[in-house]
Amino acid sequence: MNDAPRPYDVVVIGAGPVGENLADRTRAAGLSTVIVESELAGGECSYWACMPSKALLRPVIARADARRLPGLAGAVAGPLDSEQVLARRDEFTSHWKDDGQVAWLESAGIDLVRGRGRLDGPRQVVVDTPDGGTVRLTARHAVAVCTGTTAALPDLPGLADVEPWTSREATSAKKVPESLVVVGGGVVAVEMATAWQALGARVTVLVRGGGLLARMEPFAGELAADALREAGAEVRFGVSVTSAVREGRQVRVGLDDGGELSADEILFAVGRDPHTGGIGLDTVGLTPGGWLEVDDTCRVTAVADGWLYAAGDVNHRALLTHQGKYQGRMAGAAIAARAKGEPVDDAPWGSCVATADHAAVPQVVFTDPEIASVGLTAAEAERSGARVRVVDYDLAQVSGASLYGDSYRGRARMVVDLDRQVLLGVTFVGPGVGELLHSATVAVAGEVPVARLWHAVPAYPTISEVWLRLLETLRG
Repeated sequence: MNDAPRPYDVVVIGAGPVGENLADRTRAAGLSTVIVESELAGGECSYWACMPSKALLRPVIARADARRLPGLAGAVAGPLDSEQVLARRDEFTSHWKDDGQVAWLESAGIDLVRGRGRLDGPRQVVVDTPDGGTVRLTARHAVAVCTGTTAALPDLPGLADVEPWTSREATSAKKVPESLVVVGGGVVAVEMATAWQALGARVTVLVRGGGLLARMEPFAGELAADALREAGAEVRFGVSVTSAVREGRQVRVGLDDGGELSADEILFAVGRDPHTGGIGLDTVGLTPGGWLEVDDTCRVTAVADGWLYAAGDVNHRALLTHQGKYQGRMAGAAIAARAKGEPVDDAPWGSCVATADHAAVPQVVFTDPEIASVGLTAAEAERSGARVRVVDYDLAQVSGASLYGDSYRGRARMVVDLDRQVLLGVTFVGPGVGELLHSATVAVAGEVPVARLWHAVPAYPTISEVWLRLLETLRG
């Protein structure tokens, strides 16, 4: 050991946005807090996910919006300047340096220990530091695991030799490949196929199932597939990859229908695994490599005495950065409340109980068209046993949408609980709909009665007027 054990009130493993938010709450409440990170402070979102992916996609969406407008379409008829797009992406990641994040931790009074942190019994964390030493940390009140997830890869022989892309390589690649095979049909697959096709790659998307974005309303995936095909990508459903071999600069991909493809790169976007292997879960009676089940304050339910917390993707409640940050805030506040002997469900600053990661989870897919949803789909609502009515509206018929150009295509849906007269879910697909989502989230999370929504008057002419049209359609 380098030093004697260092005592803190709270030890956080993982300095991504979840860990940072949790540590910020506990430190602001007066608890001494240390955060442990083996890579870059700021985590996956800052360097390999949210920020770089949206930096790649923003020029794609802006160009698509401009191409729909007479008087502007001709000026943006050419290709994107891929070098400038990639350079701007690099700026968004701070060129994969975390100086700014470290400075923020220092300003917040949060200590940082670099290295691989692992549990070593109750309230004990050992950090293997980059210089080969170790640091032992002890927690008076809580240890929080905020280690997130890693990209899942299929069990294909020799896949490591192929050097496949995961979401990390897809968001950090230094040049545009001539051709790219994307395996998967979820958000990462759709967004990265959109970005690299627009940047000049020839993209083929292979989906094992029958559609894209299977966890959203079916029309969302249908419109996304239509848009990818119109952009020049090939989208194939009902096909799986059985082999992948790199031959020189090309990857030869075998398919279960007997066919083959060749491409410069192959991206596997087939899910996420919990990043909990090698962090000492076995020393506290948990299974290494598994998800961590938590209660609504993000306290791990299988560990006695309530000292271990897990926030963000690692608890598998809602694998989204904004939901993880929300959980971090709730968990940090709960730790602080318990440390002070205060109730977690009736604290002076509000409840520390996380409820927004159940039935009111918002998500935006940053493609063209944009896809935004919150709450339950129609199928999920029906499976829950609720008596529902599904209300659809063509977004192109909204006055505000016409300002986006004559070729606007989109759709809106709200799922209404007929017994309680509240919304269970809302989905929008179309240019510019991402900024509609928070109003829908407030309606769903706040269980705003439909009768009150009539008095939330949308401004004219904006696409938010779709709220009025949906309510008129519901009334009939």
